[in-house]
Amino acid sequence: MGVVLRNLQKVVPLRRARLRRDVVTLRQILGIQKFDLGIICVDNQKMQQINHIYRKKNTPTDVLSFPFYEDLRPGKLPCPLHRDELNLGDIFLGVEFVMKQCQEESLDLHGALTVVTAHGICHLLGYRHETEEEWTEMQQRENYILSEYSRLTGRHLDPLMKRCSQDR
Repeated sequence: MGVVLRNLQKVVPLRRARLRRDVVTLRQILGIQKFDLGIICVDNQKMQQINHIYRKKNTPTDVLSFPFYEDLRPGKLPCPLHRDELNLGDIFLGVEFVMKQCQEESLDLHGALTVVTAHGICHLLGYRHETEEEWTEMQQRENYILSEYSRLTGRHLDPLMKRCSQDR
């Protein structure tokens, strides 16, 4: 199964090959290689539109996730009954939004996109952060993912901080 990566924005130059490699690494870490995953890169205008429609928040954000499976327990992989159910869902990356954060904090864009993608995948796998307890559980999972990513690639990435995550 695979990753569908679409870049629907033209505001920020994006190295899709690197993002795809990083997503493949994240899938390997999480053991979700058999599941399809959609990654769609959009600008602030499109992200704001999607955020407004689905979350009633009329602002752009860094990442929005749309899981194929609802009500997954955090950390439990889905048990599809049919081959066409080998899908985790779609993640929309607000590339322009993330770029602005990176400029403000002197961060690498592609590293930051990998971090928000990991965050989005956690949402597809049932993790939420509506409460402090859920946030802590999700943060622990993301820390594990990023430490494994660092071990496998030699590149260190810092997790999202509470103040940075706009989808809370």
